[in-house]
Amino acid sequence: MEIAGKKAIVFGGASGMAKASAELLKAKGAGIAIVDLPTSKGAEVAKELGGSFFDCNVMDEEQTEAAVNGAVEALGGVHIAVNTTGGGIAKRTLTKEGPHPLADFRRIIELNLISAFNISRLVADAMSKNEPEDDERGVIINTASIAAFEGQIGQVAYTAAKAGIAGMALTMARDLGSLGIRAVTIAPSLFATGLTAGIPKEFEDKLTKDAAFPKRMGRPEEYGKLVVAIVENPMLNGGTIRLDAGQRFAPK
Repeated sequence: MEIAGKKAIVFGGASGMAKASAELLKAKGAGIAIVDLPTSKGAEVAKELGGSFFDCNVMDEEQTEAAVNGAVEALGGVHIAVNTTGGGIAKRTLTKEGPHPLADFRRIIELNLISAFNISRLVADAMSKNEPEDDERGVIINTASIAAFEGQIGQVAYTAAKAGIAGMALTMARDLGSLGIRAVTIAPSLFATGLTAGIPKEFEDKLTKDAAFPKRMGRPEEYGKLVVAIVENPMLNGGTIRLDAGQRFAPK
């Protein structure tokens, strides 16, 4: 899909990998709508990119639907959706204090997996109304983690959620293939975003010592470059792409 002239909604776009993706898509000629929490810098980022901002908590079904509808209306459609929203907790399946609280597990599944599916189904509906370009109507990009494949001790909820996102990719691509809509998942390793952006070099070295090359955390723009590559290459569909410098997480 040619990016110039297309419309992109970027979920979590106020910062980090999603912000970098929005910037690169804008540079390629896409119109941008940012969706993020009301406490985020989404409005500032959207203004910088000449786009619109819609605040919502992705765990709220009605807020998410309103944000997607508002973004589609503001843009005049949507061809590209990038979603990096999510988060995790550090709790083992069983500790000295007892079993992993079930409410915490449910919350992490809701925050990551269910919100990703909700966003995907809503943007897919909007994309289905597009006029096709070379038989293609849209691209949905969700974000898992390499923890989906080798989660560390204490990541059981996060691993389950991210594995679910990775697992959706092929089935979703098959569901939407007749409409010319692609679905791809990116599974990053550690990236310099949020709390990890300012950690000391010696701590970063310890976290990335098992990477093949480069032995450092990923940079947000490197995620954004993969987003651009996915959008531009129609043969990228139904899979989960590891973006990890050859790193495999150790147990802890």
